[in-house]
Amino acid sequence: MCARIFAYLNYRVPRTRKEIFETLVKGLLRLEYRGYDSAGVAVDGPKKTSNDLNNTICLIKKKGKVKALDEEIYQKDLLDLDEELCTHLGLAHTRWATHGEPSALNSHPHRSDKNNEFVVIHNGIITNYKELKKYLVTKGYEFESDTDTEVIPKLIKYVYDNREDDRVTFSTLVERVIKQLEGAFALVFKSRHYPGEAVSTRRGSPLLIGVRSEHELPTEHIPVQYNNRRKKKNQTIMFMFLSPRSAIIEHTNKVLYLEDDDVAVVKGGQLSIHRMNRQAGEDPVRAVQTLQMELQQIMKGNFEAFMQKEIFEQPESVVNTMRGRICFNTNTVILGGLKDHLKEIKRCRRLIMIGCGTSFHAAVATRQILEELTELPVMVELASDFLDRNTPVFRDDVCFFISQSGETADTLMALRYCKDRGALTVGITNTVGSSICRETDCGVHINAGPEIGVASTKAYTSQFVALIMFGLMMSEDRLSLQKRRMEIIHGLKVLPELIKKVLSLDEKIKIIANELYQQKSLLVMGRGYNYATCLEGALKIKEITYMHSEGILAGELKHGPLALIDKHMPVIMIIMRDSCYTKCQNALQQVTARSGRPIILCCQEDSEVTKNAYQTIELPQTVDCLQGILSVIPLQLMSFHLAVLRGFDVDCPRNLAKSVTVE
Repeated sequence: MCARIFAYLNYRVPRTRKEIFETLVKGLLRLEYRGYDSAGVAVDGPKKTSNDLNNTICLIKKKGKVKALDEEIYQKDLLDLDEELCTHLGLAHTRWATHGEPSALNSHPHRSDKNNEFVVIHNGIITNYKELKKYLVTKGYEFESDTDTEVIPKLIKYVYDNREDDRVTFSTLVERVIKQLEGAFALVFKSRHYPGEAVSTRRGSPLLIGVRSEHELPTEHIPVQYNNRRKKKNQTIMFMFLSPRSAIIEHTNKVLYLEDDDVAVVKGGQLSIHRMNRQAGEDPVRAVQTLQMELQQIMKGNFEAFMQKEIFEQPESVVNTMRGRICFNTNTVILGGLKDHLKEIKRCRRLIMIGCGTSFHAAVATRQILEELTELPVMVELASDFLDRNTPVFRDDVCFFISQSGETADTLMALRYCKDRGALTVGITNTVGSSICRETDCGVHINAGPEIGVASTKAYTSQFVALIMFGLMMSEDRLSLQKRRMEIIHGLKVLPELIKKVLSLDEKIKIIANELYQQKSLLVMGRGYNYATCLEGALKIKEITYMHSEGILAGELKHGPLALIDKHMPVIMIIMRDSCYTKCQNALQQVTARSGRPIILCCQEDSEVTKNAYQTIELPQTVDCLQGILSVIPLQLMSFHLAVLRGFDVDCPRNLAKSVTVE
């Protein structure tokens, strides 16, 4: 599943159960933009007897939004909300269903048995759950959900029930469990048998720990402990959070990123990190890092939705992508993350650009100019298809992995596939410390800032600019390309102002959306540099309006799509003054000859095109390879207004998640 997990531990910091609930719920609310269908929490309940050292664990789970869960919490009479707990671990989870329909029963946390001896929250997917479930059923363990996750608490209960003695630690149990799991996971465990202890681990799914203490941390580096060498203690933790960064930032800016198969344990206020064995070249410490994100960056401000805010942030986000990398006085471009590998990249056989969804479209958008500037063959691949084909990759290939989150599962698996074959790997991400960021040989942070809306907007244009800058850096010593480079660099210099001019067309686009929002289908058509804009615009419309929308290469119009054209089919056409201008005009004639009523995105004062248009959106003109940045923004705005008019949640489209961490 593409879920989000959030855990909170207060050690010797008294908190009422109500305050604990509020922290957990607020953590989930920070993750609402990521798409989910149900939510749940696990907290300590009352002790069964006054002599009972171990609290009961209470699970509260609800289908729907976090608000419904919050209401359910306060309807539970069995919990004393005013009871003060000195040390407590609470778990919280939002679920995006992959195994089993959305329901309270399938929601997390999942439990080991009816006594809730062990509970777990999980982001990811367990691929061998059927085999594990079959085995556990033969051992008498009963299952109550349809999920893959439920095998995990059942399995740890089985390991606990069959332990060699009572001295077995919680972390040892978890290590034994994860050795049996296949797939991807980020996990946090809680148990009645180990009160006040938190154990978390990851493999293939992102997980970080936020640290907050009343005292200055004695060290910024946590040594990894291998096998039984676990005597050294580390700093005292007053608060611990495990979650994406946006849910942590209001509590602490000190975070620690876990690596695959790390087992992090908080016991007695001490944080330790365990691994079974040390691999060659492995870093034996985990550094505590300081997040630069500010809380105000993830707030909506005066906008109706995060997506709308992010569309209007693009003049600033593209500047941030270029900041410190382009010198417009000397016309030089330096991408610091790539400069040490530039000679190797220039000697390569080909460039392979790999991504999913919007990130794939950014690669399509820049393929043509990269081929021109680098004079290398450029392959653009969908990560899932790339893996399905077992695509040949060689040591002299350079592979780019493009992902906003840096955690996209298919892209991450493609990265590991290419690394195994000796190719140089380059990451293009928006998230410092993400898996792709850490596992690639080099890369570029696009610096677009936090993107909260599920439908990516400013990350797309920043990825676009970052790849253009790569092409400019590669061609700096090519005399024959200098005129072209100067043209593009000047285009980048004025790009933020041109984006502002496009954003000023918002009201006109809203008027057009009013005519379209009741339609069931929409075609977006173009070619050349604007084909990627058609794909991306159609994807945005599909994602948040739930209208059928298709991006069509205008050159393929007569090979099938023309059959769809009539007076009832809305068609958006992108016709810019570039090398495909005449060809796009021919496509326009074919549409109007069949009673089509095209809405045309064109350059300002293009009377030749506007006379055949039903509606026009006139855009400022820039250099051809950058025009796609300007032409995609009206489609982003169009999708936003269509979704609002159709009454849908713009930031949380159904069935989708922000970071797709499963295949």
